[in-house]
Parts: sequence; C-alpha cells; structure tokens
Amino acid sequence: MAALHALRPAVGGIVRNPVLLLVTALYGLAQAPNLLVPPTRPILSAGVSLATFAAFVLVLPFVQGGLLGMASEALAGRTGLGTLVAEGKANYVSLLLGYFVLLAINLVFGFVAFVGGLIAVIGGHASMPADAPGVGVDPTLLALLAVVGGGFLLAYLLVTFAVQFYAHAVVLDDAELVDGFRRSVGLVRSNLLSVAGYTLVLLVGSVVLGTLAAAASVVLGPQSAGMPGTPFADLAGVEPTLPVIAAAGVGYLLLTSAFAAFYATYSVAFYEAVSPGAAPA
Repeated sequence: MAALHALRPAVGGIVRNPVLLLVTALYGLAQAPNLLVPPTRPILSAGVSLATFAAFVLVLPFVQGGLLGMASEALAGRTGLGTLVAEGKANYVSLLLGYFVLLAINLVFGFVAFVGGLIAVIGGHASMPADAPGVGVDPTLLALLAVVGGGFLLAYLLVTFAVQFYAHAVVLDDAELVDGFRRSVGLVRSNLLSVAGYTLVLLVGSVVLGTLAAAASVVLGPQSAGMPGTPFADLAGVEPTLPVIAAAGVGYLLLTSAFAAFYATYSVAFYEAVSPGAAPA
C-alpha cells in the first residue's frame, strides 16, 4: 500500500535534510505570542490572537508552498532554503486563494450547522406538550435530527477528504487552483483505499501528539496540584516552575516541528507515489 511505502522515504528525506525541521520549528515559534499572554488579560489576549491569526493567514501560503517544494527535493536528495523562497513566492497567490476557498467552505458548513442547531432547539421546545414540560424532545424528531446531522457531518468530511491534495497539485504539478482541486478529487477517487490509509496514519500521529500535549498541560498546569483525583495526579509531582515550563515548551516545539516536517515529506512521498503526473519541484 502506498500509504505504508511512503513512510520510509519520508523519514529518510528528513534525516538527509534537517533544514526541514528548522523551517517548521521557526514557523511554530512564530505562533508563541498566543501562549505568552496571561489569561487574566482577555482583551490583550484577543488582540494578540487576532493579530497572530492575520499573520498566519498571510504567511501560511508561502510556508506551505515552500515546504512542499523542499519536501519534494528532499525525497530525491538535498534541499535548501532557496527552494522555500522560490516555491513560496511562485505559488503564493494560488495557495492564498485556495486557503480562502477552504475558509469559505468551513464558514458555510459552520453557518448551516448553527442554523440547523437553532432550528433543532426551537423545534424541540415546540414539540414538548405545554402541560408536560418534563417529557423532553420527541424521539422521532431527535432521530431525524441525528440522521440529518450525521449526513451533514459526513458531507463535510468527504469534501475536506477529497480536496486535501490541491496544494500538492499546485506546487508539484504547476496546476492552476481550479485544476488543483479537480486533480485532488480525481486522485482521491482513483486511490480511495490508499488515501484512507494515508489519512489514518496522519490521524494516529495527530492523536498521539494531541494526547501528549494534553497530558503535559494537565501535569504542568497550576491546577494539577489541587486535583489529586485526576488521571495524571501521580505525575504531578513535578513543580511547574519556569525552567520546567520552558523545557516542556521546547520539547513540545521540537515534537510539533518534527511532526510538521514529517507531514510535508510523507504527504509529498504519498502524492508522488499515487499521482503519475507528479514531478519533483
């Protein structure tokens, strides 16, 4: 299966080109301001978050295009920061527009989900008998809402699943944005089982990374000392001093940068394995 065969060259590309880790680490470090603002200052926190998000939107297409180009070169041999700049600049506009397309898709699905939830709440209250407020929502209505909601969620997942390789088509195949989305859909449709396996590998990695981050947050958080009944209470003997928190932050940064670099090389290795038209950048 291509999803498994792409693992070894992905790791090899990172080993030969540790500069990939440098790029992903610097990108992750640029998001640190959100973590430095104390939660006791919500206005400042909101302002910093908004500024960071705006910078994220503007910088992401450049980093995405450059990193995919570097990953393609890394799989074949050596790569460098020159490729990051060249591919980032060459594909910036297309990838920025692609990001806005995905953002619009998410906003549409989010709006429909919000309206649907609002209708469900109003309909649920309207279905309750006036003289029996404790009866609850009509089971038939509840089942109907569950089916509709499940179908809506499935549609959203299918859309994101089908277009996940549009950036690879733009960068690696020099495709236009619309053609990139079309190629992604065609590639997924032609390699359904392989793409499902690839997505599963990334999902497992994301779950492991998220679990480690959550565990570190609970263990090092100031609230852990007063929560002896938590699952991580036995590990909370480490006092969350500034050096410990700094060390945990560095460790998390290294872990996330390694995963991001792996995603870049792994996704490109998989794409080039299942897409006959893909060529090194």
